[in-house]
Amino acid sequence: MTSLEVHRPSNSFMAFFTVHVMAFIFGILGNIVAFLVFLAPVPTFVKIFKKKSSDGFQSIPYLVALSSAMLLLYYGILKTDANMIISINAIGIAIEMAYLTIYLIFASKEAKMLTLKLLLLFNVVGYGLMLGLTLLLLKGASRVNVVGWICAVFSLAVFAAPLGIMRRIIRTKSVEFMPFTLSFSLTVCAAMWFFYGFFLKDMFIALPNVLGFLFGIAQMLLYMIYKNPNEIPVTKQQQQKEEDPKLFTTVVDGPNITEMKIVCDSSTGPSGQININHV
Repeated sequence: MTSLEVHRPSNSFMAFFTVHVMAFIFGILGNIVAFLVFLAPVPTFVKIFKKKSSDGFQSIPYLVALSSAMLLLYYGILKTDANMIISINAIGIAIEMAYLTIYLIFASKEAKMLTLKLLLLFNVVGYGLMLGLTLLLLKGASRVNVVGWICAVFSLAVFAAPLGIMRRIIRTKSVEFMPFTLSFSLTVCAAMWFFYGFFLKDMFIALPNVLGFLFGIAQMLLYMIYKNPNEIPVTKQQQQKEEDPKLFTTVVDGPNITEMKIVCDSSTGPSGQININHV
C-alpha cells in the first residue's frame, strides 16, 4: 500500500509570505487610498482659484496635515525598509504645500499673516527643534522610538477631532457635514495602514489607525441613523443654520488620517465670535 505524502511549505516560507508580502500588499493599498483621499480638497481649491479669493476658508487643516506628513516622513527615514511610509508622506507634503501656496496667493492680508505665522511656528521652528534634539541627543533605536511616539501622539490627537462633528450630528440630527463616501474612504484607509503596521509589528503605525478605524465606523453608523432628514423633525436651530455661511474642509494624510471639518457660523450670538468645529 502506497502512502501519499503531502508536502507543506516550510515555516520560513510561510513567515516570509505572512509578514513581508502581506505588509507590502497593504502598504500599496494604503498608498493608493490615501493618495485618492489626499485629492479630496481639490474642488475647494478650484473654487478658490476661480473666485481669486480664499475668504471664508481656513488654512489650519492643511497646516496640520503638513505637520503630520513631515513627522511621518522623518519617522520613515529613520526606520529601515519603510518605503511605503516615505512614499505617501513625501507625496502628501508636496500636495499640502501646493494647497497652502494657492491659499496664500488668494488669501486676505490677515489670513495670509496668520497662516505664515503658524507655518513658521509649527512647521519650521517646532519641527526643526524636534529634528535637532532627536538627532543630537538620541541614537539608533531610541531615536526611532521617540520619533515614533511623537508621531503616534500627534496622530491620536488628530483622530480625536471627529468627536466634534459627531456631537454636532447627534445634536442637529443632520449628516450634511459628513459625506458617507468620505467616511467610508477614511475607514478603509485606516484599515489598510493598521494591517500594514500589524504585519510589520509597528505599533506607532498600527495603534493610531485602530482609533481612526473605530471613529470611521462610528461616523458611518451615525450616517445610517440620521441619513433621512425627512423622518426627523426640523428644529428652529436647523432652519436658522441654513442661512449661515459654512466651510467644510477635509484633509487626509496617510498612513495616518487627518480629517477636519470646519464650520464657520456668522450668527454666533451677542459675542460676535466665530465658532470653529474641527472633525
